[in-house]
Amino acid sequence: MKADTLTAGSGHAVDDAVNDAVRAAITRLVENRKVDLDAYAGPIYFMMQGVQSEDRARELAAALHAALYGDLGPLPRAVPPAS
Repeated sequence: MKADTLTAGSGHAVDDAVNDAVRAAITRLVENRKVDLDAYAGPIYFMMQGVQSEDRARELAAALHAALYGDLGPLPRAVPPAS
C-alpha cells in the first residue's frame, strides 16, 4: 500500500499532529508485525508492504488518506492505539 501527498497540490499541507499520528500508527503496525519492517512513514510518502489482505490494505489506505486530509477519525479505528 502506498500513498503520498505529492499530487495534492502546492497549497496542501499536512500538520505535525497528523504526521505524528500517522507515524505512530505505522510504527504500531510494524511492531505488531501487521506490515513488513521496511514500512516508510512519511512525511510526504507512505508505504506499507506485507498487509494481510486486499481488504485490510484498502482499510489502511482509506484511513491514511482521510488523515492526510485532516480527518484523523478513521485512523484509530483502523490501527487502535497501544493499550
